[in-house]
Amino acid sequence: MNCVKLLGQRLMSRDFDRQVAEVQIRAFAATLEPMALAAHS
Repeated sequence: MNCVKLLGQRLMSRDFDRQVAEVQIRAFAATLEPMALAAHS
């Protein structure tokens, strides 16, 4: 039973890490986009 609990926590933390990475990538892209647009104009 304890094993299942640990597995669930590990899966949740992995999903959380992935969500954090996605948010960071989106924030990075959001800061790059205006700079790229400004460079073109």
